Amino acid sequence: MHDAHAPRQRLPESPAPTDLPRPPHAGILCRVSGLRPLSLEDRALLLRLDELEKRIGDRVLFQGASAVVRAGDRIGIVGPNGAGKTTMLRALIGDESHDGGRIHHARGIRLGLLRQEIDPGASRSVREEAQTALAELDRLENDLRHLEKEMSEKGSAGESLPAALTERYDEISHRFAQGGGFERHARVAEILAGLGFDDARADRSLSTFSGGWLMRVELAKLLLGQPDILLLDEPTNHLDLPSIQFFEATLERFPGAVLVVSHDRTFLRRQTNRIIELDGRGGFGLYEGGYDRYLQQREQHREELIARKANQDRVIAEKERFIERFRAKATKARQAQSRIKALEKIERVEVEPDRRRAIRLHIPTPQRSGDRVLTLRDLHKKYADDPVYEGIDFHVQRGEKIALAGPNGAGKSTLLRIAAGAIDFDSGERTLGHNVEIAFFAQHQLESLDPRLSVLEEVARDARTDELPRLRGLLGALLFTGDDVEKKISILSGGEKARVALAKLLLRPANLLILDEPTNHLDIEACEVLEEAFSEFEGTLIFVSHDRSFINALATRVVEVDEGQLEEHLGNYDAYLERKARKNEHGASSDAASAKTRLAAPAGSARREVPGGAPKHDKQARLRERERRKSHDRITRKIEKLEERIAEEEERKQAITDQLADPAVYPDHERIQAIQVQEREVGETIDSLYSEWEALSEALGELAEAEER
Repeated sequence: MHDAHAPRQRLPESPAPTDLPRPPHAGILCRVSGLRPLSLEDRALLLRLDELEKRIGDRVLFQGASAVVRAGDRIGIVGPNGAGKTTMLRALIGDESHDGGRIHHARGIRLGLLRQEIDPGASRSVREEAQTALAELDRLENDLRHLEKEMSEKGSAGESLPAALTERYDEISHRFAQGGGFERHARVAEILAGLGFDDARADRSLSTFSGGWLMRVELAKLLLGQPDILLLDEPTNHLDLPSIQFFEATLERFPGAVLVVSHDRTFLRRQTNRIIELDGRGGFGLYEGGYDRYLQQREQHREELIARKANQDRVIAEKERFIERFRAKATKARQAQSRIKALEKIERVEVEPDRRRAIRLHIPTPQRSGDRVLTLRDLHKKYADDPVYEGIDFHVQRGEKIALAGPNGAGKSTLLRIAAGAIDFDSGERTLGHNVEIAFFAQHQLESLDPRLSVLEEVARDARTDELPRLRGLLGALLFTGDDVEKKISILSGGEKARVALAKLLLRPANLLILDEPTNHLDIEACEVLEEAFSEFEGTLIFVSHDRSFINALATRVVEVDEGQLEEHLGNYDAYLERKARKNEHGASSDAASAKTRLAAPAGSARREVPGGAPKHDKQARLRERERRKSHDRITRKIEKLEERIAEEEERKQAITDQLADPAVYPDHERIQAIQVQEREVGETIDSLYSEWEALSEALGELAEAEER
């Protein structure tokens, strides 16, 4: 490879695959020649890249791209926006030409590309569109019906069936069964349901869905078709968190190879075992291991490169000193000339600046708001006759960073808009706290950018005169460096437009930021910059994001929105998932125990009334049940009080932290020490409260298990 980031990947010896011509496309699948995916056991070579190169005008997107792809590989493709990641996927499937090198495909393999540009195909329903991925099975079933009819006619006429006819029937029956023909309708329903299409949605016309939902339809077709290689371009961009979990579970069972462009770091950590990096300067690097291993290797290689450069600089400096000292002396002139020639031949080691370290976005400290920032009380909201919320309550304290989670369509964005005052509600109460100033970011704001202006001009429209000098610094922190600020809005990608809109939002930040999918379309580098900035933000944050790494880094509370109800969970997204898993396990155990009891009860064993009162064992059972309920209610009340105490102590801790951040305190060392003692004591109290909370939660779980037994 011609990149300084990684050593060249040496290809293993393997049988030369057969080059295939570029195929015409039908939907999203290409080279559809069979239905049975390849087995993981043979680790078959599916694809090979040899020194692949792609240019756009004078700019090199990538060069020296060499890699092999085998069944079972999970390869993540990462790099800044515009580095050529999507172009590489399109080149692999034949949608895009390349300027050098070769792409080899194994004979007969099928490639499937998840495209970002979707044709809505308005006349069909979602279910009908999804079933087009199984057209080969429909054709086989039709062949079987014709063969069955022919065999029936010959049998009715008393003719013996030709061996060729029965063999043909057996062959097609086997292919139909192996391809999943008998369960294909159930499979379609399963995939659509997992991606958020219930029966009602699945039967709706494609024309009634947004682009994000149409992307899910294309993803469903891709998963149903099961090509040998999946080429995925930002597959989680339009999925909600439950759909992402289903998608990941489906990929884990997929036996073929996956090449995926994604900025979802959690997805990359869970799904990839190799990483391709396109650095945006023409470099290509291939790293063995998952995403975290890639980060380690890249950092290690960078450190080695810095050490090599330092050593080379020392050698060059020594030669230059010798030349400077002795070039005028006749006795040393030949040696000096030799060193000059040696310097000219040295291939200089270049170390590109690490923008992740150099760029830092600081959000100015907003004015302090009151402790209670926002209150929604008994809120009702509906669209036409479709109710979204019927009497919910929602409270936000100063300094909280609240993530809203739940399926698409549950009302997360509606709740954000109501909180921001962007839309009206039908009844209820919305109260803002003292000194609260709101800034709201939504994806539709990208459309309000003026395409005729440059990036700098667009941001300057909202800036005060005294803010103009820091605009370039703000844009630089959001990865618009050098001449990037002169780009016209009209030529920017979706991710670049999102960064411009965020720059305008952060120009004069409010103390309550409400953000709807702020990381959508951003590359990993931009996500990390924002993540660090928002984690240090001293105001209050309410946000929706499908980026689980982003949620984990920021959230102090997760509020699940589903079926018009809000359910609160302290902690980040991982803590929320753990509680959900425990709850589901208890629910499944309870259901299983109830089913077991029902199955074990003999017929006619319904409780009979006995003169003089209920049987003794029934009275004892009711007494035990009453005691369990009392214990359950007692523990629940304790947990609620503990959560209130924890919230109060967290507020105390934040107030103490604010004192330590006050420059006026710095000269008074005794006061600083006293404040630090207070901070330590409050921290110990919070730890103790959390320990008690965990013990009570375990006791509640044990009580539920005892009830099931």
